[in-house]
Parts: sequence; structure tokens; C-alpha cells
Amino acid sequence: MQRLPKQFFANLVRKVNAKVATGADVINLGQGNPDQPTPDFIVKAMQEATAKPANHKYSQFRGDPELKKATAAFYKREYGVELDPEKEIAILGGSKIGLVELPFAILNPGDTMILPDPGYPDYLSGVALADVRLELMRLKEENQFLPDYDDLDAAVVQRAKLMYLNYPNNPTGATATPEFFKKTVDFAKQNQIGVVQDFAYGAIGFDGKRPVSFLQTPGAKDVGIETYTFSKSYNMAGWRIGFAAGNADMIEAINLIQDHLFVSVFPAIQKAAITALNSDQQSVRDLVALYEKRRNQFFSAARAIGWEPYPSGGSFYAWMPVPKGYTSESFADLLLEKAAVAVAPGNGFGAGGEGFVRVGLLIDEPRFTEACQRIKKLGLF
Repeated sequence: MQRLPKQFFANLVRKVNAKVATGADVINLGQGNPDQPTPDFIVKAMQEATAKPANHKYSQFRGDPELKKATAAFYKREYGVELDPEKEIAILGGSKIGLVELPFAILNPGDTMILPDPGYPDYLSGVALADVRLELMRLKEENQFLPDYDDLDAAVVQRAKLMYLNYPNNPTGATATPEFFKKTVDFAKQNQIGVVQDFAYGAIGFDGKRPVSFLQTPGAKDVGIETYTFSKSYNMAGWRIGFAAGNADMIEAINLIQDHLFVSVFPAIQKAAITALNSDQQSVRDLVALYEKRRNQFFSAARAIGWEPYPSGGSFYAWMPVPKGYTSESFADLLLEKAAVAVAPGNGFGAGGEGFVRVGLLIDEPRFTEACQRIKKLGLF
């Protein structure tokens, strides 16, 4: 327990709540919690499934077979990827569970894993629980926030057994290319490193460009898996449902450890997830259009005050530079205190995030303009 990292998001929420308690009208750009409701047709499917006594019993240990079939059909339809529903798919109570449990399902204490820097803070929880050695790979703006495998220390590469990626990326909004994923597969095969691609924002791509699935890469299933969540694509964050897909050995490790930790997910939620995957995905397209509209609105408002964003290609975040003379933390604190605008300090995502703050595109568009006007009054840009 003492190894566990400080919960970054919980600390951020406490700061924001303390400001709200003073009566301030806080514009919260720091959150990563989808603000739109779950589509009605998914809610109705859940309501109908909840009313059926058969769904009140224990779930099947390794998930509803129909959900796994729907997942395989979804990947075939959306990405052209063939998956064996029983051997290459694991049902998760939210993708975070898979990302945190995998290191202690497949690594021994003292083994080495590589994480992106900056990266999603909860990856560190798996490192602590598994008692494994952590190495970081820096994501740099000049490389479009993609890791350069040639820059990694040879000794680290030789020790490493597992590596995490996340595209579209949290916190930077960067996206991956087919060429990058091909390099990843080649690198992983050459060095016998397992790959986990966190595809949480897989549905959210901008400017007519759809995010690429790692599993579309030839040989990807030989070296790794991809995790997917319903939280972002279908606004089902509180429902806690997701899946992992890909390499059969890694999927079996997830299923085996979950045999002992869980009895899968409430059956009615799984039925609703089937409905979501089998839908025409119009609700997803509408949601992506909303996020793109918000991104454009925020970028326009920020540029109008001289605050130039990194050109986000996906996710629902904007990655914003900190003005000279400030750290990520001091700038975020200043915005909250003096402008009642909450942002997430970049250093909360790792040392590689220093010099930036993360803005969530999860409020109505007029509030972006108001937030930037408040920030303008501070005379920082």
C-alpha cells in the first residue's frame, strides 16, 4: 500500500471543490469525465435487461459470450481485424482494470516495464501493485508525442518485458500512424517486449482522420493487446465496462486473474454494451462532431489571447503550453485562484508533462470563450 502513487485526479478534484466552496463560478477545464448523457437506446437496453430475472444472477466468469461475439464483430466491421471471441477477447469492468491488473498477471516482481512520459497516471498503480521496475520513455513535441525507440537505453530495452502506449493520447491529444505502429511491432518482436495499446479514445479523431487501431498492424496480435472502453465512445463512464483484445496468451492471463478477483460485470450492463457495439454508431459520430466543434471553439478563443495550443488530432483534450516564469503546477494554481479556471497541470502526467497544462473539452462552447477572457485579464500572454 505504501508503494501506491498519490491519486493525482483525486487531489485535483479537492482543489477545485475547495474553490467552488468559496462561492466562485469555477469553469472546470481540468476534468476528463464525459459531460454528455449515455444515448437513450443504450439506456433503454439496460432498463429492459435489468428487469429480466435471468440477469439478476451471477455473471459468467469470463463475460457474456454474446458480448465477446459482438466485440469481435465490432472490430471486424470497424477495423477489419479478425478476433477469436473466446481466446482473444477479455471483458473488463472498465479498461482501467485491465491496465492495472495486467502487470501483476504477467510479470514477476522486479521485472521491467516501460511507460510513456507524459502518460495516464493510473498506469503507475499497476507498477506499484506488481512490484515491478519502471522505466519511462519521453514523448516529445518535436516527435509529435510519439516515442522514438532508437532513443531508449539499450540496457533498458534488454530488460523490458512490457510496454504501454496510448493513442489517441491522454494528455496530449496526439495520434498514432500506421507507420508508427509497424515500427512498434518490429521493435517488440526484435526485443521480445509485450505491447499494451490503450485505445480509450479510439473513436475520437478529428479533421476527417479516424484513429488507427494497433491491431490493424500486421503481426500486432503476436506481440500485444489493445484495451477499449465504452466510457468515451458511448458516454458510459460510470457504467464500468470495457474489453481487451489481441494476443491470446495475454488475454488468458487477464481472464485467469479475473477468475480470482471478480465474477465479471453485471449481466444487464453487458447486454447494454452489446446494443452499443451492434448499433449503427451514429451516436458516436455525433459525439465526435461535438468534440471537434468544441476543440475548434477553444483553439480559436485561446489563439485570440495569444495562447497557442498543440494541434490535437484526437481524444477530448487540448495540450497547452505554460507561459514563461511558471511551472505547470504554479500556472494551474494561478488560474484556479485568480481566474476561477481549473486545468490539469501537465506534471501530474509525469515529468515529461512539465511546461504544459491539459484542458478538457467537456463543457459548453461559450464557456471556453469566457475562460480565455478571464485568463487574458491576468496579462500572461
